[in-house]
Amino acid sequence: MRVALLGVSHWHAQMHLDAVRFSGGEVIATWDWNADAGATFAATHGPSACRSVGQALAARPDLVILMGSPQYVPQVALEVMAADMPMILEKPASSTTDGLAPVVEEALRRGSFVGVPLPNRFGPIFREMAELEKQGRLGKPAHGHFRIVNGPPQRYRDDSVGWMLDPTISGGGALRNLGIHGIDAALTLAQGALRVVSASIGNRIHREHVEDHAHVSLLDEAGTLFTVEAGYTYASMAPGGDFEWRVATSNAYLIDRGEAAQCATLDDGSVRALPPEPPGMRYRLFMADTFDRIRAGAAPAVSLQDYHSTMQLIDMAYEKASS
Repeated sequence: MRVALLGVSHWHAQMHLDAVRFSGGEVIATWDWNADAGATFAATHGPSACRSVGQALAARPDLVILMGSPQYVPQVALEVMAADMPMILEKPASSTTDGLAPVVEEALRRGSFVGVPLPNRFGPIFREMAELEKQGRLGKPAHGHFRIVNGPPQRYRDDSVGWMLDPTISGGGALRNLGIHGIDAALTLAQGALRVVSASIGNRIHREHVEDHAHVSLLDEAGTLFTVEAGYTYASMAPGGDFEWRVATSNAYLIDRGEAAQCATLDDGSVRALPPEPPGMRYRLFMADTFDRIRAGAAPAVSLQDYHSTMQLIDMAYEKASS
């Protein structure tokens, strides 16, 4: 698979580059709105730097990975779709949910392949739940909790993406950026529509214009309770932070802490360790799956519509917190 990386000043660019190469692909072109940043990335990592989006698309990649400030990403996304190329659209792709709507509408109109990297769907407990469901042993969902708490927001200034701390550009703070993974997990597991029961959002430690901590409770139509916690309040700038996914059903209790995972099942009395998958490495699983789906002519694992739904729920959570 021949891949173009657009918007390489994004802090996930190196993760995507690693995922492409690990999955057997080749990055054939890179580009960024900031020509110096694009040249530096290309010089450091090898792929050639392009002067424009058009030049990158002229190389006819099999896949385009689009990242960058949501001020500019929607227009480039429309260009990529007009060129009829499969695309991975990195978050945040729009400052507002309404701003994402034209991209969603165009993707639906064209039938475009647009995947969104929410790679925790490839974590070990989702694999285990699928296996238990296949065996008829998963049981009735009861509750789930999804927590991602990373280090201080200064990390975004250090990575030269300080726009992440401007809510008029990023659309929000820890909930919009990190909590979206937990919101997506809840949507994936929900039976019927989700509603926001409660939301607490604020600046607990850092006095930025975006929130540094959020806690949201959601309920589906079957009565399953989901809680999502996201923060920039971990006391370290090192990668990792505090990550934990927990899901309870009538027969199983599953825990994913990134470096370790386990599953307890009531019917056989077992508590088993699951093969772990560090969160940073899940981009590799997402990329390999994307390659397979493009080759097979299948839809992406995480669609643009899925992303739009998470954005809408986050909007509801912000509104609930403000009221």
